[in-house]
This record gives sequence, structure tokens and C-alpha cells, in this order.
Amino acid sequence: MAGATRPDEKPIAPHLSVWRWHATMASSILHRVTGVGLYGAAIGVALWLMAAAAGPETYAIFDAVLSSWYGQAALYLIVAALAYHLANGIRHLVFDTGAGLAPADAETSAWFAIFFAILAPIGLWALLTFGG
Repeated sequence: MAGATRPDEKPIAPHLSVWRWHATMASSILHRVTGVGLYGAAIGVALWLMAAAAGPETYAIFDAVLSSWYGQAALYLIVAALAYHLANGIRHLVFDTGAGLAPADAETSAWFAIFFAILAPIGLWALLTFGG
């Protein structure tokens, strides 16, 4: 429009000031983040296999990285991402049937997926360590 003035400040997206954070919002963001993280983990698995195929000297370097504290933290995060992505994918399959769509049910299932992601790597570690 000719002669229209523009405000000095651009408006911010209204959802940033209107919505409060809740588990289903976090669940949606975490699903995307874990999906991207699992792509990185797939690259890591490919590198691990190439190191194993390259011989003991090359694999020893990779093994040293995985045995370090940061390698162990990365493995925990990879298993947590895989567990979360699995649980949230099953959650969405249930949603596709029309079940669990009530806000309270969606919130509960989102918290379950988040807690499953935290506890699954610990359970896997316990099984591998003490499972005999």
C-alpha cells in the first residue's frame, strides 16, 4: 500500500508467547532431534564396521574412543535416542488407530516415551553387565 508505514519492531510468532511447554510439545521436538541423531549414529556404525574391516590397528583407535567416558556417553545417548524414537513411533501408530488422542492420554504416553528413553539404556547396561 502506498504511504503505509511499517512498525519499527517486527511481531514475534504468537505461539512463542501463548503456549506453555508440555510433554507433547517436547515429544514432537525430541522425535525430530532423535531422528537426526540416529542418522549420525548410522554413520558411526558404518565407520565402526570400516574400522573393524581395516584391521586391528585401526579398530584399536575406534575401540579407545568408544571405551572413553565421552564414547560411553555417546553410546548411552544413541541407545536413548533409539529407545525414544521406537517408543514414540509406537505411540504414533496407536494414534493412527484413533486411540490415545485425548489430551490427557497423549500427555501420559509422551511422558512414558521420555521415561522409557531414559531407563532403556540403563536396563540394557544392567542386562549386559549382570545378565550372565
